[in-house]
Amino acid sequence: MALVILRCVFILVAAGAGFQIIQSEALPKEPAYVPWLVVGGLILLAATVIAVDVFAGRKRLDTITAVYFGLIIGLFLTYVLTIALSPWLVSNPKETNWAPTTTLILGMVLCYTCISILMQTKDDFRFIIPYVEFAKEIKGLKPYVLDTSVVIDGRIADVIETRIIDNQLIMPQFVIAELQAIADSSDKLKRGRGRRGLDILNRLRSDAKVDLVVFDRELPQFAGQPVDQKLVLLAKHLEGKVVTNDYNLNKVAKLHNVGVINLNELSNALKPMFMPGETLQVRIMKPGEEHGQGVGYLEDGTMIVIEGGREHISENVVVLVTSVLQTSAGRMVFGRFEHRVVPNGQAGA
Repeated sequence: MALVILRCVFILVAAGAGFQIIQSEALPKEPAYVPWLVVGGLILLAATVIAVDVFAGRKRLDTITAVYFGLIIGLFLTYVLTIALSPWLVSNPKETNWAPTTTLILGMVLCYTCISILMQTKDDFRFIIPYVEFAKEIKGLKPYVLDTSVVIDGRIADVIETRIIDNQLIMPQFVIAELQAIADSSDKLKRGRGRRGLDILNRLRSDAKVDLVVFDRELPQFAGQPVDQKLVLLAKHLEGKVVTNDYNLNKVAKLHNVGVINLNELSNALKPMFMPGETLQVRIMKPGEEHGQGVGYLEDGTMIVIEGGREHISENVVVLVTSVLQTSAGRMVFGRFEHRVVPNGQAGA
């Protein structure tokens, strides 16, 4: 409603400006249709501006701000340069006066240059005054830069849909390009992984509650760097963290003092803890590496090595936990066979 009122007022103002021009002495009164032509032309111009505004859709505030600031700075620089060049622009009355033409060209070039620079650097805009720097301040949580491996893995979408992460997600354009290259691979397995990664991105992008931004700029420090190094440099540039499943990238990021969120480590941290002496019910799936051992898995994927379980493969058994080992690949539980579980729920030897 506020926009409708604003647009109606704009049309009325255009009509009022037209009548103001009619009453001025500069406008010829003949022929008779000229005044009405002026009023109608201004109203038509206002309607055209409104139509462009309506059909332009949702505007990006950062882009509009860059245009405004670019115009202001460009016009200011034009004014300053015109004053500075005025001794050379003032010409003999008998010669051609180049001052208006020079001012017009300066204004055109400087306004375009300023708008272009601000639009390309709007994410890290800095306005520097001697001894004082006003830098863009990222309020709230720091952004998370997504790695190729974590997008292909797919669990990041499930984690974000739990709403425990409110951070802005940054998807670099070079990661999207890598996903597309994997999706176009001749290898069937790689092609499937790449397409799953692209589907995960579309799933995140379609969620209105997820703040996903595609970072499509090439920073100067990206030149000649591999994808993993670009991810670390981008996270450092944005003062954010890298989200990954890649063990090597994890180490490289820590060397650069960049925060890392490893989904594998997060998954391991959320697995239930077991103490020696506790009992578990598990199904033995296969024989172990040592004589007499059997191997089973909990619902979360935790592997349990069971002493005396080789003879009970494909059976549900009760296991007494003897020790727990935490490795870089995950958590392993060691236990001893106690008794098997019969179908009626009673324990059997």
